[in-house]
Amino acid sequence: MGETGVRQRMSERIVEATGELAALAAAVLQPGFVGTTPPPWVRRWLGEGLGSVVLFARNIVDHDQVAALTAALRAERPDVIVAIDEEAGDVTRIESAWGSSRPGNFALGVVDDAGLTEEVARDLGIELAGLGVTLDYAPDADVNSNPANPVIGVRSFGADPALVARHTAAWVRGLQAGGVAACAKHFPGHGDTRVDSHHDLPRIDGDRARLDAVELAPFRAAVAAGVQAVMTGHLLVPALDPELPATLSPHVLGDLLRDELGFQGVVVTDAVEMRAVADRYGFAGAAVRALVAGADAICLGGERAGEADALALRDAIVAAVVAGELPEERLAEAAKRVGQLAAWTAAARAGRPASTLGGDGSPVGLAAARRALRVVTRRAGLLPLAGPAHVVEFVPPRNIAIGAETPWGIAAPLAELVPGTTTARYAEGDTLADPAAAADRPLVLVVRDLHRHDWMRDAVDRALAARPDAVVVELGVPELVTGAVHVATHGATRAAGYAAAELLAGTR
Repeated sequence: MGETGVRQRMSERIVEATGELAALAAAVLQPGFVGTTPPPWVRRWLGEGLGSVVLFARNIVDHDQVAALTAALRAERPDVIVAIDEEAGDVTRIESAWGSSRPGNFALGVVDDAGLTEEVARDLGIELAGLGVTLDYAPDADVNSNPANPVIGVRSFGADPALVARHTAAWVRGLQAGGVAACAKHFPGHGDTRVDSHHDLPRIDGDRARLDAVELAPFRAAVAAGVQAVMTGHLLVPALDPELPATLSPHVLGDLLRDELGFQGVVVTDAVEMRAVADRYGFAGAAVRALVAGADAICLGGERAGEADALALRDAIVAAVVAGELPEERLAEAAKRVGQLAAWTAAARAGRPASTLGGDGSPVGLAAARRALRVVTRRAGLLPLAGPAHVVEFVPPRNIAIGAETPWGIAAPLAELVPGTTTARYAEGDTLADPAAAADRPLVLVVRDLHRHDWMRDAVDRALAARPDAVVVELGVPELVTGAVHVATHGATRAAGYAAAELLAGTR
């Protein structure tokens, strides 16, 4: 064989090897996509090594459509991992159009019945498994130790590490008993921050002893409960790594999560397009660095959901291996772990019936939401309401983790129970109507995280000065209790809103 022939054969081997690397790179991606059926590029990629996809609210119409979508995905690859970000609380995708029929973590933490938490999570797992979903980016295992946290709040079971740990373990057991792999997040803990990692890089201070006692306790419990996946947080934790965010840190993912906590499952990144990492390391650069650090699966597609975005990551991963920046053995190890998770999910789904959740949602969830209600009464005789009320709902800045399309509030369910109920909504900068205009009827003031919003507190104070008989309903963290009657739901889910409306109307 001449020199030209040798070079040609070497080139063919490089192309062949690159093709194998491309398949490995595709295996570790978990991309989202646009549409309610799998687009052609996703179908094609599933035949070329893509191991997972993630569903968002934009992919969901109803149960029949989701079941058809996941069946179409499996027609291309039977063991594909179908992930979803379904916390069964304020953050819901499967019920994004009408609100979750289950309470979120904070409400379950307030009830503090681990058996109930396990029952709610199993109920969700059975539903998701029946729809063909196999991996849920939940539970949120963060300890919400900072009441000013703008992104966690009611997504957490609470501020007490021991409580969060036992309910995290219960949630993992329940969901996985229902047939769906759980994914504890956001490792090593996103609770003690005032910064949302969607927008910037949070910094979690505190020494290692503090981390062990608080942030890490729920993750240890999740690992002990057999959690199949852990999602990294885009967080700078100087006590663990003073330079790199947790998602990109070998110290956090390798030394701590793997070696010390003994986790052997799949490490999934939070979305790599989030600004906490993408602004500093680039979209593709963050993905490559995460794999080098020990991540096994790269989540993307909340905002960057086209084939070009997935291709940019796949090509960057291949180029990093070729350049020697990412050891091929590390990539192969990550792909192997994803394959092992796929095998677990296939076995867990075996023999599962299609979902039978009715249009009214989860009865278990509503019962749990009722148990989570807490009432502080400083003036007797205001509940139940004397008749149709005027409901004023104050709209906080949106938590980007919560779908903009997801409805919330008390007015709609209360109007269903008490015809003639009227409502108004106000956001920051709006002019609040004179509460005295509704002097002939009960007044209900609905807030979310009243303690975090100065403008909301001022508006509520003015309303209470004019109408001291007003009932305040808090759908967020009830850090600030005010009003003659204060009702805390510990979440803004459909189940929570309906439970509170029942209480106001006196129908239960």
